[in-house]
Amino acid sequence: MSETGVASAARDTSRDVTAVLLAWVWPGLGHVFLRRRGRGLLLMGALVALFVLGVGMRSGLQLHTGLDDPLAVLFSLAQMGIGAPYLLARLMGYGLDPTLVKAPSFEYGNTFTAVAGLLNILVMLDAFDISRGRKP
Repeated sequence: MSETGVASAARDTSRDVTAVLLAWVWPGLGHVFLRRRGRGLLLMGALVALFVLGVGMRSGLQLHTGLDDPLAVLFSLAQMGIGAPYLLARLMGYGLDPTLVKAPSFEYGNTFTAVAGLLNILVMLDAFDISRGRKP
């Protein structure tokens, strides 16, 4: 491979990584970076709204670690998939109250926040595919 081919491959890889990281940091931001503003703003609004609704329904945002409950660890990773909204909610103290389990909407809130995180992982993959040119 020539020097220009190596340089363009490195440039393409850095663009891919940047798009994926931006998509994780804030949902839709990777698409905005790739000049897909309409799609990015739509994804941003939908996923952030889904997460905020989940937090509003008293979702628990506790971080589970260790191998004693592997499903709880996977659930925490799913919630963290939304990126900065998860970190902001935790920093503001949402979802940390141990009495949340008694709230009638607790399970709905958990489902909303986990689904928002999992959908954002798909959004990250979509940004990667667009960056690679596999998708228009």
